[in-house]
Amino acid sequence: MENDKKHGIDAINQEFSKYEQVKKDQAYHLVEKEGEDRFDEEYEIKTCDIGNFFNGGKKGKAQFARELGEAMEGIGFVVLKGHGIDPAIYEQAEAKVVELFEKIPLEERMKYLAQRQGSVNQGYFPMNETTIIHPDLVEGWVFCRRAFNLNNDPGYREEKFWPAGGFEAFFRKIVLEHEKLFLPIMQSILQYLGCDPHLYDQKLTVTNFGFRLNYYPPLKEEDIALGAGRMLGHEDVDLFTLLPSQSVDGLQVLNRENMKWIRLNPPEGTIILNTGDYMQRITNDRLPSTTHRVSKPKNKQLYGKPRITFPMAVYVWEKEILEVLPCCGIPKYEPIEAETFHTRITSKYYGDEYAEK
Repeated sequence: MENDKKHGIDAINQEFSKYEQVKKDQAYHLVEKEGEDRFDEEYEIKTCDIGNFFNGGKKGKAQFARELGEAMEGIGFVVLKGHGIDPAIYEQAEAKVVELFEKIPLEERMKYLAQRQGSVNQGYFPMNETTIIHPDLVEGWVFCRRAFNLNNDPGYREEKFWPAGGFEAFFRKIVLEHEKLFLPIMQSILQYLGCDPHLYDQKLTVTNFGFRLNYYPPLKEEDIALGAGRMLGHEDVDLFTLLPSQSVDGLQVLNRENMKWIRLNPPEGTIILNTGDYMQRITNDRLPSTTHRVSKPKNKQLYGKPRITFPMAVYVWEKEILEVLPCCGIPKYEPIEAETFHTRITSKYYGDEYAEK
């Protein structure tokens, strides 16, 4: 396994193509290769105002659906503004993530090592342990719906998921704010594609998700010399991901049209939105699952500062069937259970035995 990780610094994604469940022709290194990778300094990832959906009536909804759909079909990434979420909660969240990873001793964090629950590997990922194929320079912690007391369940036990009090209550506030965006985003995508906008309303009401807290520690000279990336190049395995903008840059998005990387660092308070493998599957490849990675910040003065992110990946429940939408032409893909689809892909990160047969 350690040899696999050492090789992962030089590996390309196509070495793991057998795990993919949607078409991905793009070939790229899992980590930035200075002097080899090319960057697209001209492409501007579109900013869409979701406030038009909420406040613009029928015309505003149509405008947002068109702008969002065009951007998703073109690059698979957009920046959302007008969502109505107080930016202060994101600032507070960065401090809470630092507290979780810097104040909770490692031995306590290790008690919550990630384990598969349904489709998702939920729990704590130590440094270099996000995947078995690349030594990512990040600690992570994934919390699914089951980890939050969203329904005042009398059987809920906070200590089962969280190493200390206060974290669940705080991050639940962000989860609830983000949940308000699920249906507007999906309805707008479906409207753009020409489907019934409410086709996924039931599936995405009280649906599962992966809320991940990422702590990228300050970069050390030995980390830079090693050549590892902060997070390997990948495509998300979900319908879509919500990622509040971060104070330390490093996110890079692959433009498949010219195979150049785009550095994405949008304004404070905005939310980055991208589509994943579930979406590519049900849209018959029309909305792609776009490659992205996390590398060193462009400004070397930021090497000594931790990078904090908290993306929220939106899934359907394990037993739901992923099938090509009726508005997306002759299906290229057979219907498949979400758990089977999800675990076949993520076996490349966790080992072949992870897959649901």
